[in-house]
This record gives sequence, structure tokens and C-alpha cells, in this order.
Amino acid sequence: MTDAPHLSNDPPGGEALKADWADRMEQAVLDVAIQRAPALGWNSRMVRAACEANGLSRGDEELLLPNGARDLAALLSRRHDDRALASLGEVDPKSLKIRERIARAVSARMEAGAVDLEATRRCAAFLALPSNTDLGLKLAWETADLLWTWAGDTATDWNHYSKRAILSGILIPALTMRWFDGKDAADAFVARRIENVMAFEKWKAGKDFDAPLRRMTDALSRMRYGAKAE
Repeated sequence: MTDAPHLSNDPPGGEALKADWADRMEQAVLDVAIQRAPALGWNSRMVRAACEANGLSRGDEELLLPNGARDLAALLSRRHDDRALASLGEVDPKSLKIRERIARAVSARMEAGAVDLEATRRCAAFLALPSNTDLGLKLAWETADLLWTWAGDTATDWNHYSKRAILSGILIPALTMRWFDGKDAADAFVARRIENVMAFEKWKAGKDFDAPLRRMTDALSRMRYGAKAE
């Protein structure tokens, strides 16, 4: 028996009620999944147990979580993102240097996931499977985007994407180290990687990477239109 609201011949606001029920039920199922995952793993059996504990039939489960354990993995990651941002809400990023902002943001995200450590470990192993790496990369990108936004990044050019790609590349191994090797190892890894990135950015600042492209386009332009009149 499910506690889904009766929404046949939906009254005004029925879609909103349905969406609200779905949001609440997703979180309720996730709560149970976090409890059951250490014993059951992050898999379809865990999903069924979490749904059953909330009174959901298999049909309800398919409607609420059509992608099963993948949907719950995304919900867990986004809960940890929200928890990290709540913690970071107590910090003024403008009071920190950019490397300190990123280190603080990554640390907050690691500790947000550590609250549900055993379940998070099972979920991380699930996302490491070849069939789920696409989801793992997508979730890492989402997290990187949220952390850069908190840090005050407003870039809209290619830097917007490169910053998130670089941070995703730090987050995935950092989170894995936090879950399996502990906080000290993860913090040391993040510090080294940020130092490497900052050194690269400093080196890159003195280079004109667009020069070869400009020379090529100038040459093509001369070939097509002839030399410009002096």
C-alpha cells in the first residue's frame, strides 16, 4: 500500500501535489537506502528493500525510480552537494584566496559524503562500474559547477568549462580517497593537486596559446582575399 495521493481527475494544483509527493518519497526511500546499503550493497535488491520499507509496490518503484540504483546514486550525490553548500554558507568566499576557496569547497564536499560513509562507499563502488561511469562523471561535473559557483566564478567563455573539467578531475579521486583512505590522505592529495593546477595557470598566463590559430587564420585569409593594402 502506498501513501501516494489520489490524483485521478486531478484538481487544481494536482500536478504540484504529485511532484511534492515524489520529492518527499524519493528522500524517504534514500533515507532507507543509506541504512540498508552497507549490508545489501548499492544495487536493485537495495532499491527494492528501500521502496518496500516505504510501502511502494514494484509499479510505484518503476514510476518513482525508473533507473533504479542509478537514480538513488544521483539523489545521494545531490544530497551531499546540498549538505556541502549548507556548510559553505557559513564561509565568506571573498575572504579567501582562490586556492583556499577551492580547497575549502572540496573539503566540505568530502565531509558531506562522509556523514553517510558506509553507504557512500557502496555507492562509489557502484559508480565505478563501467556501465555507470557516465553517471559518475555527470555527477562530478554537477558538483564541480556548484563549488565553482560558490567560489564566485562568473566565467562564461571556455574557462567556465575548463575550470569545471579540472575540478572534476580532482574531485573524483579525492572523494574516492576520502571514502577509502581517510581524511588526511584526501586532504593532502587535494592540496597537491591544487598546487599543481595553480602552477600550471601561472605558467599558462605568460603564454599566447591563440597565436598559432591567429597565424593560421591570417594565412588562410591572405590566400583567399589577398594581402591587405597598407
